[in-house]
Amino acid sequence: MRIHVLADSDTRWKWGGELAQRLHPYPELHAHMLNGRSTPTARQMAEVGIRTASISHSSVAEFVTDPELAHADVLIVGSVGGTTQAVLHGLARAFGDAPRRPTVVTGYVGVVYENLTDGLLLRAGADVVLANSPFDARRFREIYRGLGIGEHCVVQTALPFLADHVYDPARTGATHPFTVTFAVQPSVPEDREGRLYVLRRAIQHARLRPGREVLIKLRSKPGEQTTHIEAYHYETLAEQLDEPLPPNLHFVYGNMGEVLDRTDLMVTVSSTAALESMHRGIPTAILSDLGVREPHGNHYFTGSGCVVSWNEIDEDALPYARTGWLEEQGILARDPYAQLRDRVVGLVNAPALPPIQPYYTMQNAPGYLPKLLARRGLDPGGEPLPHAAAAGRGRHGLLTRASRKALRRAYRFGVQNVAPRIQRWGGL
Repeated sequence: MRIHVLADSDTRWKWGGELAQRLHPYPELHAHMLNGRSTPTARQMAEVGIRTASISHSSVAEFVTDPELAHADVLIVGSVGGTTQAVLHGLARAFGDAPRRPTVVTGYVGVVYENLTDGLLLRAGADVVLANSPFDARRFREIYRGLGIGEHCVVQTALPFLADHVYDPARTGATHPFTVTFAVQPSVPEDREGRLYVLRRAIQHARLRPGREVLIKLRSKPGEQTTHIEAYHYETLAEQLDEPLPPNLHFVYGNMGEVLDRTDLMVTVSSTAALESMHRGIPTAILSDLGVREPHGNHYFTGSGCVVSWNEIDEDALPYARTGWLEEQGILARDPYAQLRDRVVGLVNAPALPPIQPYYTMQNAPGYLPKLLARRGLDPGGEPLPHAAAAGRGRHGLLTRASRKALRRAYRFGVQNVAPRIQRWGGL
């Protein structure tokens, strides 16, 4: 099966790539990375560790005119809602009434705790919109039904990176110290004060419990970007502290699954890593220290039984998620991808697919759609705008691509090397 994955960050590439492997045991996998602030670096791509037949970089306008898409069986779109809607419009124009086109699949990388209606409508028009749990499936179908959108596109599944590993508490002993992992999020908490507070509490826990190993699991190196902007990197903040770090506290990178293999207690504010941890049966703490609030996303876990504070963690709290809550979130489902595989195989083998029909049109959203598409280089009909089309053609296109590549290198150097030094020097 020829599966193409479009992604705009390392997290969404991981989601799309692993989803492709759930659809077919040996997919011919082609990666398309969107140029932008969070385009994955080579290190981030290597960390995800998914093999591909090809990797390309492009804008939305260049992607939707890529002739290789005509040979794809499935296209997985892993991007923010506005970009997904633009891609759907571009594909609708590119394929029109053509009998042969790829089956378009999209969804969410983690828990959906904000902008539910907005995000769903921007994804409407795909052949398959994935819901990661029974809870999400009900919500998605209710919204689509209320607006006259065919709810048959909603397919219940699970997050593709929930690994089939079971936590063994007996493994902790003389050769394996009890390990507490704090899973970092780039933008939760967002402010410097909140991030310093969480960092200092992790340091304090390491000092209180010298027999434990405390890991701070980081998503990206200082200056690298992921799905969300990280203004105050924890390693940079730690360098600004006056006190030395305890010897049993470490900053770690790498694949989350490998870190979970050595974890006995997962701590986070609201990271999707909590679901991975709960799926394995690892005690998981959702921090309440900065409030249980919608902007933090930890309100999503209120029924789990895992919302605790650092004070309780210091006092040996080991919260296990409630079975009923896990079932409602689809975390305990057996073979949650069977329905998805059947649906996709049926669509791929269909004699013809209907034209792609995004929800937003010039009829129902004339004050919204043109700007949304223009920001991605498309006109209201899904056609690449002249400047975007020229970027991919001829000598001018080669120069433009070379310029963009040089600018991306300069930008990355700035955010990865200059910005962290400025933060350290200025105590920002």
